[in-house]
Amino acid sequence: MTRKPDVSCVFVCHDGDGRILLARRSAQARDEPGAWDCGAGALEFGETFEEAVTREVTEEYATAPQKIALLGVRNVLRPGSHWVAVIFAVRLDPAGARIGEPHKFDELGWFAPDALPSPLHSQLPPTLELFTAR
Repeated sequence: MTRKPDVSCVFVCHDGDGRILLARRSAQARDEPGAWDCGAGALEFGETFEEAVTREVTEEYATAPQKIALLGVRNVLRPGSHWVAVIFAVRLDPAGARIGEPHKFDELGWFAPDALPSPLHSQLPPTLELFTAR
């Protein structure tokens, strides 16, 4: 069997005024429960990146993106998994954001990049480097 990397669309949602939206991963999350993270989801066959981001943001945060901008790409190698992460900045209306997938997340919060909660998901700091460099 040949294993191939998966493609993930990762999104750092922001309000346009400097705050970013993070979600705390629930006890049922696939990995790192209790860690704060931005959103992400696998690219489905036949989808554009923007379609995947729109679908995933709407599923996870129950509101549609206002603006989507490509930030960069990361090669994520973890024990047992390999992802090509395509990273986006996504502007959201803070009034519309809420938990859309309570089995994955148990809390949402808007944070200044210099005042983040802890613990952070292990993959969040290198993703935020792309966001803050824009």
